[in-house]
Amino acid sequence: MPVLDRINEHFGFHQKAIGLRAERQEVLSSNIANADTPGYKARDFSFGDAMQQAMEGSRRLPDVSLALTSSRHIPAKAHSAGGPETLLYRQPLQPSLDGNTVDMDVERVQFADNTLRYQTGLTVMSGRIKSLQSALQSQ
Repeated sequence: MPVLDRINEHFGFHQKAIGLRAERQEVLSSNIANADTPGYKARDFSFGDAMQQAMEGSRRLPDVSLALTSSRHIPAKAHSAGGPETLLYRQPLQPSLDGNTVDMDVERVQFADNTLRYQTGLTVMSGRIKSLQSALQSQ
């Protein structure tokens, strides 16, 4: 197995987890932004189910493209294979009279939890990259 394939395999799980956390952050942000919109239905998805689908290759992660800051940079874009995501409607604990199902207490807790887990994923990935760099420099 080529070295780059092994490195990609090594970081694949963390890459998918961070991508899904970022995607969920957007969904939760949308819920918070629409807390006062009449008739808005809060959405979310199960991170565990989405992660399992991503690892099996049946869930599409967001496409990523690199920003070019110099004309000498090589343009790059990563495309993910798979189907579109399925967002679920959150069941309200206490729906409002205008039909909005956003519960700000629930959204804040979910947002904070997802943020913490996103930051943890970045810290773990950074640590793995540093240890890989250290191993490569020692040779």
